[in-house]
Amino acid sequence: MGIMYTWPSSTLVLFSSENTTLNRPMTETEISLLGSLSSISALVSTPFSSYILDTIGRKYCCLIFSLLQVISWLLVSFFYTVEVVLTSVVLSGFCCCATLAVPIYVNEICQDSIRGSMCSGAMVFYGMGMLVSYLMGGYMSYDAMNYACLAITILGVVLLLLLKDSPTYLMSKGREKEAAQAIAFYRGTNVRSKVVEEELQALRTSLNPVLDDDVATPEEEKLNADLKERPKESVWKKSRSTRRALFVLIVLYTTSIFQGLMVVQVYAEPLFAEAIPTMSPTICSVIFAVVMVVAGFIAAYLVETAGRRSLMLYATFGSGICCILLGTQIHLHWGPHWLTACIIYLYGVVYSCGAGTVPFVMSAEIFLPEIRSFASMISVEWSIICGFVVLFLFNPIVTWIGLGPIFYFFSVVCFISTIFCYFCLPETKGLSVEAIQLLFAKPKRRNMTP
Repeated sequence: MGIMYTWPSSTLVLFSSENTTLNRPMTETEISLLGSLSSISALVSTPFSSYILDTIGRKYCCLIFSLLQVISWLLVSFFYTVEVVLTSVVLSGFCCCATLAVPIYVNEICQDSIRGSMCSGAMVFYGMGMLVSYLMGGYMSYDAMNYACLAITILGVVLLLLLKDSPTYLMSKGREKEAAQAIAFYRGTNVRSKVVEEELQALRTSLNPVLDDDVATPEEEKLNADLKERPKESVWKKSRSTRRALFVLIVLYTTSIFQGLMVVQVYAEPLFAEAIPTMSPTICSVIFAVVMVVAGFIAAYLVETAGRRSLMLYATFGSGICCILLGTQIHLHWGPHWLTACIIYLYGVVYSCGAGTVPFVMSAEIFLPEIRSFASMISVEWSIICGFVVLFLFNPIVTWIGLGPIFYFFSVVCFISTIFCYFCLPETKGLSVEAIQLLFAKPKRRNMTP
């Protein structure tokens, strides 16, 4: 996905020039669509991803999205018309649902002790995709890059076929034997081993949880014994902890988008043009991608060692400081030009360690299996809407107040997010989903130590 979403940046100049490889140069409107159509199709397709995840399973959902990527690369590799290229961009946008499917899939196949680092690994490989895309776009021909990307996506489909589906999904469909085989496959053990039986029992518990609203005194249980004969209420309606968890996650996604790194990624070229006028945009972009990959590995390590809450607190506060430094540097030019680039790189590292990783990890681990896909879909859809709003309003606001002052607003969002995390975000490192739900159900019992 990292390759797919950064591919337009390598082709914008080529597609708009008279020497384009397409049947004609793209117009300004078509150039705008090249960069935005994927977001629009992602916005449309994400609501359906929850249904697909729970209907056909995590593995085959990822396969569908991967096959769409293959079709998209086939179109741009063998057809040279503007209309077909834009169609391929629309198809690639549907694959954005993978940002929802992959963390859920990874969360459900790995142990609690490594869940955070494994889920954050998706962001590491997204950064590696960006790096590969920048390198291929800068040093390979148009056709060679497309063929290489097609080969990578085909390889991804083949590797997915070798995996087994999520044990949680298989258990939810009553396929306990297949779930045991899947657990044994991912743990590298025998189907009849004690490890497999313990995890099966944990899955049975998570699929039939005791909700916070189910807790009652013996007298209440005696008076309301007839309630057991009534139809079972959904987790969504009955569990206050689930609703609270969704609220916290939506706030995290909102503040992470409005902390501004998305703007830096989209408008990196003019920022780097000011910072290092003598260096080519390709080299600057490659360095930025390398920094983001390194930051992803750091985040994957810290999310399990430092914990989600501490990482979010300190990294978000650090992002606010970086925004102030970057805003004042652009606005007042208090330092040399190269310092702008250094602050941008530092900002990318700090953001990736906190708001760029923690919400994605928590979206896969804080919800009960019954509503995990639906709740994650809502949060991802909301993040896409927030991203669209930020990018849509950015240019008018920059025209109104300038590029530097807008980072003051981003810094305010960072500090507000820090305060919110301090009071409302519990630590979920290494906990089962039942224990996490208890933290959201009973705030006073949280371990609030950073």
